[in-house]
Amino acid sequence: MPETKRKGIYLLPNLLTTAGLFSGFFAIVSSMNGKFEAAAIAIFIAMIFDGLDGRVARMTKTQSEFGAEYDSMADMVSFGIAPALVAYNWGLADLGKIGWLAAFVYVAGAALRLARFNTQIAVADKRFFQGLASPAAAALVAGLVWVGVEYQIDGNEIGIIVAFITGITGLLMVSNFKYNSFKEVNWHGKVPFVALLLVMLVFVVVATEPSLVLFLVFVLYSLAGPINTFRSVDKVRLEDVVGDHDNEDAEFVESKVENSDKDQTTHTAEEKNKP
Repeated sequence: MPETKRKGIYLLPNLLTTAGLFSGFFAIVSSMNGKFEAAAIAIFIAMIFDGLDGRVARMTKTQSEFGAEYDSMADMVSFGIAPALVAYNWGLADLGKIGWLAAFVYVAGAALRLARFNTQIAVADKRFFQGLASPAAAALVAGLVWVGVEYQIDGNEIGIIVAFITGITGLLMVSNFKYNSFKEVNWHGKVPFVALLLVMLVFVVVATEPSLVLFLVFVLYSLAGPINTFRSVDKVRLEDVVGDHDNEDAEFVESKVENSDKDQTTHTAEEKNKP
């Protein structure tokens, strides 16, 4: 008798995804209870689980369509809704409509960013992200809250700054700015001994002032996208910032290939017809 294929889901990668989802939910609950430092740290922990689940799935060859969809849903909670609510509860509530609109811009940006990523994953350049990745955006907003709590800053006193950073971060996610994905790094290759010392130094620097160092790192990374884009084009157009610039380029390239094939076919036919 032919073997019946067992139905089910892979445990390990989906368990890591669930841990990331739990961290995002914990961040929301913690911010509702006024524990903003715990909320911010939980979002960074969710980032760790988000990086692990995909890598573990590839290493153990347990990728699945269910896992990809589940990971996307978990990312929406951990890096879309959670950072917006943490920022809102910390420094946006007193701003009224401006506060919740800034939070909504972030949530909408995260949703659109994830939807665009899922639809372009097969054709996108693996070296770059189109728009700020949602985990990096969440780290920027959560880092701001963490720094504020660490230095005893009342979020409501700097509500306008919180609203500006939250809203801009949401817009960066749906922009066309190119951000390095670091996926081309060869993690299996050999490195000089000095590289290990540098990694140790990085850990020491982060451990001294984790909130400030992580916040500054993601601020610089967020600024790197616009800088890289403006440096790589001679004349900045609206399509370089927002819109369907990449899709138009793909259609243009495809059109050129089709026209080239047609010209080649016509040229070959003319050669055959020559006496």
